[in-house]
Amino acid sequence: MENQVLTPHVYWAQRHRELYLRVELSDVQNPAISITENVLHFKAQGHGAKGDNVYEFHLEFLDLVKPEEEERLNKLRLESQGSLETLISLRKGYLFMYNLVQFLGFSWIFVNLTVRFFILGKESFYDTFHTVADIMYFCQMLAVVETINAAIGVIKSPVIPCLIQLLGRNFILFIIFGTMEEMQNKAVVFFVFYLWSSIEIFRYPFYMLCCIDMDWKVLTWLRYTVWIPIYPLGCLAEAVAVIQSIPIFNETGRFSFTLPYPVKIKVRFSFFLQIYLIMLFLGLYINFRHLYKQRRRRYGQKKKKTH
Repeated sequence: MENQVLTPHVYWAQRHRELYLRVELSDVQNPAISITENVLHFKAQGHGAKGDNVYEFHLEFLDLVKPEEEERLNKLRLESQGSLETLISLRKGYLFMYNLVQFLGFSWIFVNLTVRFFILGKESFYDTFHTVADIMYFCQMLAVVETINAAIGVIKSPVIPCLIQLLGRNFILFIIFGTMEEMQNKAVVFFVFYLWSSIEIFRYPFYMLCCIDMDWKVLTWLRYTVWIPIYPLGCLAEAVAVIQSIPIFNETGRFSFTLPYPVKIKVRFSFFLQIYLIMLFLGLYINFRHLYKQRRRRYGQKKKKTH
């Protein structure tokens, strides 16, 4: 009985006058590639759909191949597809787990605040920090990874918007709320935490589905739409928190300092908070513009037909 000829999976694409072929084989050994008139011949030992075997195929073109194209064929480079696919799988797995952890964290905060509000009403506002601060600390410290991923190219997000959101939120969480006990019992904490989590419970599952090449239209629409009302409201809540903290910082003198002799001028931390308020709305404009561009690319208006 004659041996069966095994054919590998072959993918092709064409752009202008160039033809691209990808043969799905890993650990390729002794490849024999040649062109006879208008036929491409391929034969090699490698690991494919039928395991480790000899695979071959013949691809017939519509016209004769020019001699110079035969020379280019001899310069083909074999790539380790197995290693590349492994790296891609590891990257997707890593991003999926990161987004899953963040989704679970912010979902816990959102559900906790929602349930407490329905049970306790306005009374739940005043102990929000002591109830969910630990999880919020964890999620916001973990968000540093997202900025690093953007900086080193693991994700395609631009670095500046990621960095602005990270620094802005962490300033509010660690400086305004974290260092001032007088701020931790204020109702504004509830609104800041609730608006932050309202954005993330849609953003992180969207990224999770992207990691496994899935597109849930409802979730995609929410990811590219919910930020429109929530981002300005979140920025407003953060601004209220900063404004409420200014008299407290002035009274306690925390983070204030006196310039050395001969100036001897006391610089209050509230001065920097006033500057931060300006930067807060500037950051809102930058992130808002970035998100608007993303949404326009996703749901851009169709060009009108010209008659």
